[in-house]
Amino acid sequence: MPATMRPGVLAAAAAALVLAAGALSGGQQPAEHPHPLHEPAVPLQPLALHVRAITAALASLGQPLPADDQAAIEASLAQADEGAAVRGLQDALDKHVLVVVEINPESRVKVARGAARAELVEGGTRVFLVKVLNQAGVTAPLAVESPNSGRVFTPSWASGGSAEPPQTVTAQDVRERWADVSFYRPEVKVYSQPPLGERLSGFPVDYQVLQVYSRDRGQRSARLRFNVGQGSQDIGYRSEVAVLFDALPAYPVKLRVRDEQGRATVASFVVRDRLRRVYPSPSKRLAPDFPFQPQVYRKHGDTLLLPAGRYTVTCGRGPEYHVQEQELLVVDESDEVSCNLQRWIDPARHGWYSGDHHIHAAGCSHYESPTQGVEPKDMWAQAQGEALNVACVLTWGPCWYYQKRFFSGADHPLSTPESLLHYDIEVSGFPSSHAGHLALLGLKEQDYPGTTRIEQWPSWDLPVLKWAKAQGAVTGFTHSGWGLGVGTAELPNHEVPGFDSIGANEYIVDVTHEGAVDFISTADTPAPWELNIWYHALNVGFRTRVSGETDFPCITDDRVGQGRSYCKVDGKLSYRSWIDAIRDGRAYVGDGKSHLMDFTVNGREVGTEGSEVRLAAGELARATVKVAAWLDPLPNEAIRRLRHDQPPFWDLERARIGSSREVPVELVVNGRAVERRTVIADGTVREVSFAAPLRQSSWLAVRILPSSHTNPIFALVDGKPIRASRRSAEWALAGVNQCWTQKAPKIAPAEREDARRAYDHAREVYRRRIAESPPGS
Repeated sequence: MPATMRPGVLAAAAAALVLAAGALSGGQQPAEHPHPLHEPAVPLQPLALHVRAITAALASLGQPLPADDQAAIEASLAQADEGAAVRGLQDALDKHVLVVVEINPESRVKVARGAARAELVEGGTRVFLVKVLNQAGVTAPLAVESPNSGRVFTPSWASGGSAEPPQTVTAQDVRERWADVSFYRPEVKVYSQPPLGERLSGFPVDYQVLQVYSRDRGQRSARLRFNVGQGSQDIGYRSEVAVLFDALPAYPVKLRVRDEQGRATVASFVVRDRLRRVYPSPSKRLAPDFPFQPQVYRKHGDTLLLPAGRYTVTCGRGPEYHVQEQELLVVDESDEVSCNLQRWIDPARHGWYSGDHHIHAAGCSHYESPTQGVEPKDMWAQAQGEALNVACVLTWGPCWYYQKRFFSGADHPLSTPESLLHYDIEVSGFPSSHAGHLALLGLKEQDYPGTTRIEQWPSWDLPVLKWAKAQGAVTGFTHSGWGLGVGTAELPNHEVPGFDSIGANEYIVDVTHEGAVDFISTADTPAPWELNIWYHALNVGFRTRVSGETDFPCITDDRVGQGRSYCKVDGKLSYRSWIDAIRDGRAYVGDGKSHLMDFTVNGREVGTEGSEVRLAAGELARATVKVAAWLDPLPNEAIRRLRHDQPPFWDLERARIGSSREVPVELVVNGRAVERRTVIADGTVREVSFAAPLRQSSWLAVRILPSSHTNPIFALVDGKPIRASRRSAEWALAGVNQCWTQKAPKIAPAEREDARRAYDHAREVYRRRIAESPPGS
């Protein structure tokens, strides 16, 4: 949106008069006129909902409404007089309208220039509003065309107008096609995207978001034509308007990026001007910059193109680093920004290496066409900019046949000794997806035997898990909480969930088949949903571990590594040693804002010697762990007031005690917190100790909920197996029965009998464990 704006009535000179008089000056407001277009009566409630969606869209595109206009919208919504509220909402948006489109009762389209200043920026995109006065109630898409837009208009030979394409594009072609003009049409609905559709709503007043990219600087004229389908244009040129834009020159600002040791590195940058607009604009970004993120990732020596002005620059490198903010004044090409990063913690120095095993390069918020997702170099920038030691890109259903070419069974050549990029598979978008999505890590072959197409894969999970395990893979369930939500956040709880989605659903069966599944994933769905099924499985004697993941950019497209595994690796980091640490439980999980390193019970370190320690009845289990956390001194109320089922699901802010910087560290025995300590989240590494007498064989873990969680250590009392809870075994048996009702209809008939036997096996296992568990436990 324009750098400076003032209220004004929408300009409404007929398009023919605009063409005759010449286009409006890009540096001036359109002349004010009485509004000649028909303003229909508008009900408040649907308009208010639409205005909310528009303001969210503008914010997601990095060009939010100015604070004064946001305040005016809120004041209008608080009005008792509906008519005044409707006028106030439109007044707040109308000053940002570049073009007014009227659709008459016969569905004819005519347009007039709006009040917005036609200011662009060289090499970047600005966003404007188009106001639609829809007298016909049309619900077709509103289309925009321009002979000056390279994407919309191509030479005649490109559309079949000439048998022989010319060898070169003419100078006139280059001069005329200086812009890229299109409506904002979000294709994928995720948490960060507003609910805007491609079609008009049919409501009397509609606002659409128009994106205009300028290749050049200086004054440039564009003809904009609008229609809602063939034959909808009005007579003459009234469906067309000429706009004289003024594109501000942009200057390359050099970036100096160094880590805590003074080495050149990669960081994330968020650049905003005084109107809170983001640069480069998220609108129309191309890889390696993603349009769904405010930040971009740049290495030392790279540049950013910025017009002259004052900016706030925020740089960082993931949750282990302090965030830096500085002011920048851009005058010319000589300007630069220095980002000297400082850590508050470095777990790798203690042998704990961070990784995100669930990252995608295609699908969800990513580009899917025409490039079929993004390249490894684009994902590498994200991983480096968030300081991940291991970034595992999982190829899945969307763009499978294109992305699978990056799989090699080895680390990608971009990898360095300290940072690894590796391609593996998520079984998502496959016939078995209904049973729960699977992460298959460390594969040697990526095609299921005898298949050439996704549709030929098994339609339930256990055969896929056995195939992956046969080639030495580490296997687990992703976004585990989906399908396991219930009405309580208690841990553990005994409500039987639906088992009706794509999380760790068939896990309740697979875990009873020895060696089939190594872990379930955490940190990207609500913690009570993920942890409850894990706690129950541990309570009846299974030893599945947990890992941390993000599912970028599907569950979240904010950044990779929001959910992480920190794995203990002895000696040189390798992908194999890292995923083996997940399999063995030599890992803790979390958001990277708190850390639980070197967890031991009676001297046994987690993930070593089977994580097993032997005690006599009544003997004390003495646990130690090194704890560190970082919270800003001032609470973030926006996160603190969220429900547990609202993202971000794992965040240290949720654990803050009151308004202090203290957080609770809990010793968990058989799913219950039995001891609690508090630590100050100031970045200091502190050793915390617990002691608990054990009367029966138990599992123990430490957590800062919902921010971090260790894997368990298994304490065998008098050599007996863990049978900590009969109620957990009963819950699991009920879960198998419920899961069958949901999954059986979707299992292929030829595979259903094998699946039935696997489910019956699980039922028998849980019945035995019910009998082996102490009554009342």
